[in-house]
Amino acid sequence: MITYNKLVRDYIPKIIEKDNKTCRTKILTNEQFEQEAKKKLYEELDEYMNATNNKESLEELADILELIHALTGVHDASFEELDAIRVKKKEKRGGFDDHVFLIDVDE
Repeated sequence: MITYNKLVRDYIPKIIEKDNKTCRTKILTNEQFEQEAKKKLYEELDEYMNATNNKESLEELADILELIHALTGVHDASFEELDAIRVKKKEKRGGFDDHVFLIDVDE
């Protein structure tokens, strides 16, 4: 038996059963979900950082984006509301399109 103790996508238990294996799961409370989703973000970010090609990188970014979609609900918001905040911040402070790297500031 392999112990995972981690948040997984909704269909993973069915996929496991389809392989003639059994698994145990539980449904998390909102508080538990938030905590586990944050851990999962670190896991997916690490996988993104270690991706070796564009396909792997995009797969990991998609996982991160799925977690971001899910976590907006934890904060009583929709993805559209989150994106509106992103747009407002971009209008005020810019985005990352120009790849600007700040070296230092003289005071």
